[in-house]
Amino acid sequence: MINLTIVAGARPNFMKIAPILKAIQDKKDKGIAINFRLVHTGQHYDKKMSGDFFEQLNIPEPDINLEAGGGSQAEQTAAIMVAFEKELLANRPDLVIVVGDVTSTLACSIAAKKLVIDVAHVEGGIRSGDMSMPEEVNRIVTDSITDHFFTTSEVANQHLKSVGVAENRIHFVGNTMIDTLLSNQDRFVSPAGEMFDDLKSKNYFVMTMHRPANVDGEQQLKALIDAIMIGTGNFPVVFPVHPRTAKNLEKIGIMNSRLRMVDPLSYLEFNYLVKNALGVITDSGGITEEASVMDVPCITMRNNTERPETVTLGTNELIGTDPANLKSPLEKLLNGEWKSYKGIPLWDGNAAERIVDRIIKIYS
Repeated sequence: MINLTIVAGARPNFMKIAPILKAIQDKKDKGIAINFRLVHTGQHYDKKMSGDFFEQLNIPEPDINLEAGGGSQAEQTAAIMVAFEKELLANRPDLVIVVGDVTSTLACSIAAKKLVIDVAHVEGGIRSGDMSMPEEVNRIVTDSITDHFFTTSEVANQHLKSVGVAENRIHFVGNTMIDTLLSNQDRFVSPAGEMFDDLKSKNYFVMTMHRPANVDGEQQLKALIDAIMIGTGNFPVVFPVHPRTAKNLEKIGIMNSRLRMVDPLSYLEFNYLVKNALGVITDSGGITEEASVMDVPCITMRNNTERPETVTLGTNELIGTDPANLKSPLEKLLNGEWKSYKGIPLWDGNAAERIVDRIIKIYS
């Protein structure tokens, strides 16, 4: 019996683990001796940020919730490590699977390796080169102690090889978040409510902002939103507001009849909006992947990206954090001159199946 512990803690993780859990269950149904425990660290504890995802993506109830949400990053890391160590001592697996680059990824990989348990990192090897991002620290530390890397791109493979990771530990499988996207496209649903009732396909923008460089300074945030509203013509702009951003928006009192600030949306609702949008303005990494595969123009307000394939092969353009940089790409988008999705290797909906097949081969 191959025993796995799969960790999820924050909203981006849930889309990435859902197809892996399904692929494991498919193998179990075929009589293969493989089992998993699902550990929710509790890093995101808001229902919209966590609970809805489990329901909509058919993720089973976690075997345990470590309830380690809140506090500073150091406090949260410590709380997750202490609680996860107890979980591993009580239920020792052959392999711990961590995904992405959130606090839970880092904390659980350290706890596992301290107990001499193998770690696999789904989405290993991606790099932004920006050490001011907590996620970059999480990636580098996690990858420095990981045993097996399930990668999304050849760029990630090269990052790992450049620091001496042996090729037999690098498994190029594709992108499990795209597995989830492709398998759920038929289930996308329009959000309900007056903010959404009059939206027509390709007749509005979606924006998301949550990174400190964009939202922590009141003047920067105001300048950014002003530039977006000027550059998007007469189109509505739907803005699902991250809790981090909401606090600063209250202080600056942004008012514009075209700007529709809404609560965080569920997975199926949010991706319905993205799929039907004229364009997306974001500082997220994951959204650039989803927008690219759905062939929706995407403008990213960051100076760097850990997903360069979304720029070279996808629909994403990286323009930096200066609001003045929005004018030219928005003009290009409104003129119908945006590039189309070229296709990214192995982003075909089968990454999770490749991951589980590889694990069975290694640990049988």
